[in-house]
Amino acid sequence: MGAVTPPPLPSRASTPDPAAKLESMPAAPKLASFPAIRGALRFYQICSIITGTMLLLLCAEMLVKYALGYELFLGGSGGFLWFAPVVEGPNGHESTGDGFNLSLGILVAHGWFYVVYLFSCFRVWSLMRWQFWRFLLLAAGGIVPFLSFFLEARVAREVKRYLAEREASEGDAATHDLAAHSTLTQAVPTEQRDKPLL
Repeated sequence: MGAVTPPPLPSRASTPDPAAKLESMPAAPKLASFPAIRGALRFYQICSIITGTMLLLLCAEMLVKYALGYELFLGGSGGFLWFAPVVEGPNGHESTGDGFNLSLGILVAHGWFYVVYLFSCFRVWSLMRWQFWRFLLLAAGGIVPFLSFFLEARVAREVKRYLAEREASEGDAATHDLAAHSTLTQAVPTEQRDKPLL
């Protein structure tokens, strides 16, 4: 009985190189992902406006709390909407108001919605196949006042222009390919050229 030889081990040259795989990946978004890009862009625009607004509210709240020494409350002994003084206690700044602390609510809401904003940034960034620094710039929009409004307008304009240009160029190429393969522009060979019609 013959000895069974194991299959040869793959050589180093035959193993795929991860760097080569990355280089072969297309740098531009695929045409099929354009509807997803439009949806992600719309979601990003909405999240950007909400996050920017909440960040401005948070900055105003911090200014009122630490510069003026007040916190905003909803309900309680002061009425529907009122400011309560903040005093220095053994654990730092302590609120003297009762009711729902809107200042704290703004802080918590901005923090949670910033996570949603980061997801919307990641979605646009990954679908557009941008470099990593673009994601970091988009993420900064949620922590730098007014930056999200500026980025929202700029990113929306840039992405919409890119999609329109790509669709136009793909449409021109498809029209050219269709004309090249059209039966109207090519001679159709027939076998009965020399035979009479009847």
